[in-house]
Amino acid sequence: MTIIEIVIISFVLLELSNILMLYFASGSKKANAVGIFTAWEKSKQYPEIHNFIKYLVYWIAGSKLIFILLLIVIIIFATPEVQRISLVALTVATMSFYWRLFPLIRNMDQRGEIEPKNYSIILGIMIFLFIAVFLLAAVIV
Repeated sequence: MTIIEIVIISFVLLELSNILMLYFASGSKKANAVGIFTAWEKSKQYPEIHNFIKYLVYWIAGSKLIFILLLIVIIIFATPEVQRISLVALTVATMSFYWRLFPLIRNMDQRGEIEPKNYSIILGIMIFLFIAVFLLAAVIV
């Protein structure tokens, strides 16, 4: 097994844990589920809004499922060169977090709408580390 395959499989397993939480324990604060947002519990007071939020959560979980299944196909059937290119694509896709999501979660964190406090910083560092690992694995091999 190559370093690229190990990196992709590790990412698939991590994302799979997030998908399972989003589908079956959306309100959890573990595995990057949406329980970290104080608005999750508040939305339950308004069934129409809560159903809309649940719809978006399940949409994200479904999109992630498509994404990881494609990564599994890449691991099984792709050439080493395609696997390397997929890591570059994974890097670019993951970097999009800093365009819209990070400013939004950081702002919510600063307003006290995220529990635990400063979770946005931890998430930002974690995403940065993913990007670094993806790039290192793509370059090393």
